[in-house]
Amino acid sequence: MSALLTDLYQLTMAAGYWLAGKTEERATFELFVRRLPANRNFVVAAGLRQAVDYLLNLRFSEEDIRYLRGLEQFARLPGGFFDGLKEFRFTGDVFAVPEGTPLFAGEPMLTLRAPLMEAQIPETYLLATLGFQSLIATKAARMTEAAGGRAVVEFGTRRAHSPQAGVLAGRASYIGGCAGTSNTLAGREFGIPVFGTAAHSWVMSFQAELEAFRRLQELLGPATTYLVDSYDTLEGTRRAASLGNPLWGVRLDSGNLVELARAVRSILNDAGLPEAKIMATGDLNEYKILELVAAGAPIDAFGVGTDLATSADAPSLGAVYKLVEMEVGGERRFTAKYSEDKATLPGAKQVFRYLGRDVIGRAGECPQGACEALLKPLILKGELVQDLPSAAAARERAQAGLRALPKKLRSLFECEPPYPVELSDELLHLMEEVRQLVRTNGT
Repeated sequence: MSALLTDLYQLTMAAGYWLAGKTEERATFELFVRRLPANRNFVVAAGLRQAVDYLLNLRFSEEDIRYLRGLEQFARLPGGFFDGLKEFRFTGDVFAVPEGTPLFAGEPMLTLRAPLMEAQIPETYLLATLGFQSLIATKAARMTEAAGGRAVVEFGTRRAHSPQAGVLAGRASYIGGCAGTSNTLAGREFGIPVFGTAAHSWVMSFQAELEAFRRLQELLGPATTYLVDSYDTLEGTRRAASLGNPLWGVRLDSGNLVELARAVRSILNDAGLPEAKIMATGDLNEYKILELVAAGAPIDAFGVGTDLATSADAPSLGAVYKLVEMEVGGERRFTAKYSEDKATLPGAKQVFRYLGRDVIGRAGECPQGACEALLKPLILKGELVQDLPSAAAARERAQAGLRALPKKLRSLFECEPPYPVELSDELLHLMEEVRQLVRTNGT
């Protein structure tokens, strides 16, 4: 993994740390979501597998180093800095919340402790992969909640912000609760069920719609899903039904989905195909799905593309990566920001999940009562110490975690009051100590 996949200022700071003789200093950074996106009451953590792969394979190639040598910003650096980049590896520690865990604003998703340069450079990549996948997993959780037990399939690669984003959107959507994805590479790489049969172009490539349906059935057998709205939806359904079994069902991609689904269901039943399914697609989102379900439309599954793969109503996640501790010469110094609206909490932390509430405390605290410590050791001294769960296991964790939340938090709209997240007494005491120290040093 090229270490150039980052913002330039991460590398200029790394160079500055080297020049300032700070290479032996150790830093602790925490990645968390400062504020939840609009109408979100939680965020589903996702993207950890890619984050770990990045850290374990972080390298500067010879080409990377030649490029940096040629930049104006690095023209005054001694050659020793670039020589050091040849041996650059991540040797630090990572503690992280397992993928699929519902989190709330301010709760660390990942803690990274390493020599200062090693801790600084990964910021951009970690924010990008954890932020994007958590955003999409959360969107998927909302859609599956709206579907009320009906399957939701992610169809969004063609509308994703890049082909690579489409692959990760397929993975994150599955973790968030989708039944699968249309992205074949995501299916292969992550063991995710894949779905899809044929588009309108298939139907239009044949002179007769019935012939297109017949050929599709020959190809796919019981997996056949007929797209019936190329010309006339109801007549298309009658033609598909005339072929009988085997088939999975039909797909509706346009029109009044409530009325059409009812009419299509009737046609299929009258043709002796009561087991045939109806899938709805066509610019869906969680609100439209909720309306269709509330209207009692006999739809068995939903395919969602653009709105899911881009999280269209909330296309960014306010994840941040902040320095919380420094260790210099064996002495520890706690760091925090106190700027308006962007204040941070000092010291490495742990999230303790009790029944019905969370407590953010210091990493070394011994909590009282039954709880789960969410941040778990993943990398120690640059080595992976815990196997990463599969996407399917992360999906199971997400479903269990979401079921445990109060129903109002699973609403598509913001609820008041939000889920209770408290600060421990030890953390509050440390906050005040650091604040007083900052005030003293600033005078």
